[in-house]
Amino acid sequence: MNALKTLNPYFYKHKILLLWGFLFIICSNFFNIYKVQFVGKSVDEISKKGQAGFNQDVLIYVGIIVGSSLLTGFFTFMMRQTIIVASRRIEYQLKNKIYRHYQEMSLTDYKTTRIGDLMNRLSEDVVAVRMYLGPGVMYIANLIILLVITSIYMLNTDVEMTLWSLLPLPILSFLIYKVSSIINKKSKIKQKSQSDISTFVQDSFSGIRVVKYFAKEKYIEKSYGEKVIDYQDKSLDLAKTEAYFFTIILFVIGLLNVAILFIGGEKYMAKEISVGKIADFFLYINILIFPFSMVGWVTSINQRAEASMSRINEFLDKKSNIINRNNRDYEIKGDIEFQNVSYTYPNTGIQALKNVNFKLKAGNSLAIMGKTGSGKSTIALLLCRLIDPTEGKILIDGKDLREHNINVYRKYIGYIPQESYLFSDTIATNIGFGVDDATPELIEEFAKKADIHKNILGFKEKYETMVGERGVMLSGGQKQRICIARALIKKPEILIFDDSLSALDTETEENILENIEKDLKNCTSIIITHRESSAKNADNILNLSSLDNSVVA
Repeated sequence: MNALKTLNPYFYKHKILLLWGFLFIICSNFFNIYKVQFVGKSVDEISKKGQAGFNQDVLIYVGIIVGSSLLTGFFTFMMRQTIIVASRRIEYQLKNKIYRHYQEMSLTDYKTTRIGDLMNRLSEDVVAVRMYLGPGVMYIANLIILLVITSIYMLNTDVEMTLWSLLPLPILSFLIYKVSSIINKKSKIKQKSQSDISTFVQDSFSGIRVVKYFAKEKYIEKSYGEKVIDYQDKSLDLAKTEAYFFTIILFVIGLLNVAILFIGGEKYMAKEISVGKIADFFLYINILIFPFSMVGWVTSINQRAEASMSRINEFLDKKSNIINRNNRDYEIKGDIEFQNVSYTYPNTGIQALKNVNFKLKAGNSLAIMGKTGSGKSTIALLLCRLIDPTEGKILIDGKDLREHNINVYRKYIGYIPQESYLFSDTIATNIGFGVDDATPELIEEFAKKADIHKNILGFKEKYETMVGERGVMLSGGQKQRICIARALIKKPEILIFDDSLSALDTETEENILENIEKDLKNCTSIIITHRESSAKNADNILNLSSLDNSVVA
């Protein structure tokens, strides 16, 4: 269980809460067992010859039983309010740590890792670890303390009956562990089937236009039905296995009760034990049954947590190749220089750029043109420092980009990606995403510059219109113009258009370029494009016609 050792600092951080939890476990179990002897005493008192109904001693015993039960309930509640609360807090901190790590990952890391896998580690894996932190720790501690206290009372009552009563319990734990292991395996198979359904449905709805274009509704419906039937079969198979779990518990409980009745009956006939003591043993065993039955389940839970924590640690140990070495705050003017910059994508081995050289003074504009695959978008990614060059240097204001404070630097950049991406939120939120506390007036101003204001007013909810997942409610041109407004509202010192005017007609493109002409003069602008119309007003043009580019702009 080496992977789970990495959770020890979290245990130490919440040690006070956990110590209180263990104290409440002791108190809860003590009062739970303490009351049992008074049940037996009540039975013996009532069974005495010549007495009818309750006497004063019985009433006292009943009062002790009721009081102990109330205290047991109270301390059980407090036990969960400490140990389970501690586990939830650790879960919260672990999820935040993983999410922060997501934010620090480079673009290359995202390309080599499936999004579904990232989501799984943040959800299912963390939940599995939390089960170890909460129920896993609580039930084991509860069993150990309960077993110690119960064994003392049982041994004081009758040694032989204690040994016969406790003997089958480890066997019960082993059987439940085996069944739990099978249940976990079948649960994973069921979850994978459910995940396949979710993925299929998401793909179907995301590509609903394509489905309708090709009239493939019947095919999609048939495929969906097959996946649902597969999920149903796996769910029923799991349900059958889970039925064995409860059957085993009930069977062992029955055997133990019969054994106590048989052995206790013989001892009673031999006048070695009273009826009340036999009643005590029934209660002792029934109290121990559930915690012992949980041992197998908890063992299985802990094994799953260990596997999940290994996956989480494997991910957290992965260091991003984009490292921020500077924490100072300063201003960026916008001078850009590429010195023999080359870049090879690590996941494909494709060399996108080779020996690229150019200089661009602050306030000037550069149009980058070239055929598909010549590395135009790679230059945009390098300038945003989403990736670092394989060879060469990128200088911003005469300083190596890798030596800049990445958080400060990106505040001065406005980037419009080639593939327009909008968050599933309102139009106003998407436009104002790049700045803090964007006012409606500011949002409207830059929507007009991006030539999208008139379209927005045509929507029923105007700027409060929900764009849908990835902006599915809007056209490609509308999404691109909202992305342009989102970049412009930052009033950046460096503005990068990554072929972001391609979905627009010539008239709209000219309107936007005319609207932002003043903004472009106040910043360093780079326009990546296939169109000559987009490049005609640029101060410089860089043509990436081959991999060996050595151009001064």
